[in-house]
Amino acid sequence: MSDKNVPITIKVLDKEFRVACPESEQASLLQSATYLSDKMKEVRDTGKVIGMDRIAVMAALNLVHELLQSRSEQSDFTRTFGHRLEVLQDKVDTALNNSKQMEL
Repeated sequence: MSDKNVPITIKVLDKEFRVACPESEQASLLQSATYLSDKMKEVRDTGKVIGMDRIAVMAALNLVHELLQSRSEQSDFTRTFGHRLEVLQDKVDTALNNSKQMEL
């Protein structure tokens, strides 16, 4: 079965937009639109940014900042986890070598 694009209406900051989306991704798109709308409302509600375009840009910058922080944290975790695996592998190798020497 093909995953054809179908039109779907999303709502962002009280405005409706009609977009085409693969059927299998509709739930994800709706969730993304809700998240974006919430972020835009946060920016709007500070009262410091006026105008839909500016609100959208500030929300986008905040979202990208969150994404980059998340990627950096994941990278740090991966690096630390990789190092821990190497240490464990060394310990296992040492234990196996000691075990073989005791058998001799």
